[in-house]
Amino acid sequence: MLSKATPAPIRTAALFAAGVVLLTACGGGTTDSSADGGGAKADGFPLTLKNCGRTVTVKAPPQRAVSVDQGSTEILLSLGLADRLAGTATWSDPVMKGLEKANKGVERISENRPSSEKVLDKEPDFLSASFASTLAKGGVAPREQFEKLGVPTYISPADCTGKDNSGGGDGARTAPLTMDSVYTEVRELSQVFGVPERGDALVKKLQARVAKATDGIDGSKASLLYWFSDSKAPYLAGCCGAPGVITRELGAKNVFDDTHDEWPQISWETVADRNPDVLVIGDLSRTMQTAESAEKKIEFLESNPVTKTMDAVKNRRYVLLSGQAMNPTIRTVEGLERVAAGLRDFGLAG
Repeated sequence: MLSKATPAPIRTAALFAAGVVLLTACGGGTTDSSADGGGAKADGFPLTLKNCGRTVTVKAPPQRAVSVDQGSTEILLSLGLADRLAGTATWSDPVMKGLEKANKGVERISENRPSSEKVLDKEPDFLSASFASTLAKGGVAPREQFEKLGVPTYISPADCTGKDNSGGGDGARTAPLTMDSVYTEVRELSQVFGVPERGDALVKKLQARVAKATDGIDGSKASLLYWFSDSKAPYLAGCCGAPGVITRELGAKNVFDDTHDEWPQISWETVADRNPDVLVIGDLSRTMQTAESAEKKIEFLESNPVTKTMDAVKNRRYVLLSGQAMNPTIRTVEGLERVAAGLRDFGLAG
């Protein structure tokens, strides 16, 4: 689910014009950088990609990239590219385990969506995001405004492949998400930075983890509900986003698989009526909405007169996930592993 932060002000035309001078003076977007920061032109560059309806050309492997969503940042960190990140933003969770040391060396320019000024202050030569709304009107700034400054932009294919973002909220899926979109993002980002072999290796590791997590499991007897955030008007997973990947891999059922909205807001009375066997609960560290942490969510579930009578609540069948594990990122695999373990613990794995 994308961040619900208040949109940052968009840089005016005059400030963007000033940014052109800044980037030109600092050599942003030039072709004389190699993958290791040397002076020779890198093999395979300029590199051109089709990305979310746009053609993106990267003249050389980035040396001062900014990733403005946590999911994108964690992919870059997993590819060993911390030294080429000038800044990150928009975090809902602690960094993925194993990446703590690498993450310490990267400046976090904002916990939520940064202003375009903050991004440009880092003199970026590449900008990546997990969500189309991040690099759009009402987000950090539209992609074309950065591209006019010579800063290539990239959005996760998982947020635009088989997805309609033209309406309100978090968009709606026109086709079920698959892990292939996440693997494509890993491979394409590794190509952008001139380290394609690292992308292939990371995809193989993720695929092996998926195979291990699903080996011998049959979740067909289990119904699941995924709760991301907000207790007053809860954001619950529809059929076909990252929770849909987890549910299908396990052979289980999402009690709201009849909606294609990514994260529809649904009343607790409707939730109680559908009475899921297991509640998959987002454990977020941010403080933007009500009941962000798993502790607060469980406290609500066990005290609210509507929800406390549900079977999953009475039997405390909870699986706790990071927010990123409920988004289409490399941590969707982490979500799959934890839900699979939960079904086994609850005796619902076949």
